[in-house]
Amino acid sequence: MPRKLAIFMPILALGLPLDQVTKVLVQLTLPLGSQVPLISGLLNLVHIRNKGAAFGLLSGWSAEYAWLFFVATTGLVLGVLGYLLWRLPDDHWPAALGYSLILTGALGNLIDRVRLGEVVDFIDVYWGRYHWPAFNVADSLVCVGTAILVWVIIRDEKTADASNSV
Repeated sequence: MPRKLAIFMPILALGLPLDQVTKVLVQLTLPLGSQVPLISGLLNLVHIRNKGAAFGLLSGWSAEYAWLFFVATTGLVLGVLGYLLWRLPDDHWPAALGYSLILTGALGNLIDRVRLGEVVDFIDVYWGRYHWPAFNVADSLVCVGTAILVWVIIRDEKTADASNSV
């Protein structure tokens, strides 16, 4: 089995169920719009729905148009990232890790969009009165995967610059 597949499959097998189970648990245990403090002054468990993109962007669009747009663009992104992962040389395991996390997170939120027409968010991080937009496990996977890919790009640029020095 190629190394990139050995990275992708466990992330998908663990990340997708974790994302979906946590969202279902929130839906079953917390009324929509409610919150439960977990760490006073820092972290709440909430139940909100995001009809828009990341951080609620585009949430004012009509439901049908937004659903079609987000399902289509997420499908396109999944296709492009899947292709990039497939084309990735087997020794680029950090990039495979980043792609795998992003793919899994995007798929988790796509399932919500297809199933519910919106995404369930439940993690509310804040400091005083300043709140980060609520998010979920899938969003976390996408952010961590993106950070890994940024690190890979920076690392590879530095390596290329060092090898091209005079």
